[in-house]
Amino acid sequence: MQNPIRLNDTQRNEMKSSLQTYFEQEKDEQLGDLAAGLLLDFIIKELGPVFYNAGIEASYQFMKRLRTFLGFRCGSDECSSA
Repeated sequence: MQNPIRLNDTQRNEMKSSLQTYFEQEKDEQLGDLAAGLLLDFIIKELGPVFYNAGIEASYQFMKRLRTFLGFRCGSDECSSA
């Protein structure tokens, strides 16, 4: 089982505020603090892993290109200069 994504209080408050602003500007609706927190929890639980995995894959592909550019070949146990 994967560890949940954890936010510090500042990050959580900023994200809730962002959701509230979005609802006000785009949907012309007020989103209360509780509703914003519950929506944020849903996004983290249901969508967060998809974004996390995409970030990991992008990092892996970047490192793979960098390794090729720098002329390194990595086997299962060690890396050596080409």
